[in-house]
Amino acid sequence: MPWWGIVSSVLAPMILIAGWTVAADLQPHPFDGVRRSISALGAMGMPYGWVIAVALVGVGICHAATGLALRPAAEPGRILLVIGGISSMLIGLNPQGAHSGSLPHEAFSLIGVVVMTIWPVAAMRRDPGAPFGLRPVAACATTVVTLVVLLWFTIELFNGAQLGLAERTVAADQSLWPLVVVLSVLVTGQRSAVPAEQESAVRSR
Repeated sequence: MPWWGIVSSVLAPMILIAGWTVAADLQPHPFDGVRRSISALGAMGMPYGWVIAVALVGVGICHAATGLALRPAAEPGRILLVIGGISSMLIGLNPQGAHSGSLPHEAFSLIGVVVMTIWPVAAMRRDPGAPFGLRPVAACATTVVTLVVLLWFTIELFNGAQLGLAERTVAADQSLWPLVVVLSVLVTGQRSAVPAEQESAVRSR
């Protein structure tokens, strides 16, 4: 793992959470993050909507960088993670309308959610010794969890009282998993490096 891929995986969830927190705190009137969505913070005409736009673009750059750096993962998963990052950037650059939806915003949001849900399965490795985050059990488990949270979010879309909370849970879940995968790659690399060093020491004797 290149160092910049590690940094990008750490920064993605931090930028996302900081973005929606700061944008809500800057609003001149109290913003109910449990009821109202992240998109509402960045909608056209909303004060400090640029904060969410910058955050989403930053998260997208981070996901794209992580996908490029995640060499131990299967290539289809890496490609999907990069596409997910690009989708996040396009979501930020195409805000929701002030009083109605925005087709580009909704389209890129749908693409991003789908891609970020299935990329763990596309990235998994079946070979022995694969990092934990890339093993089939872990990849399928996180996809199932994401689908359950997405079902909750879908239900909340129909005048639910916890739409914002559900959306933030989905976003945080999908933003954190690349970090989990990267950490598992690092741990696996450290474990495999120890026997290699021991073998090298034995040979030198």
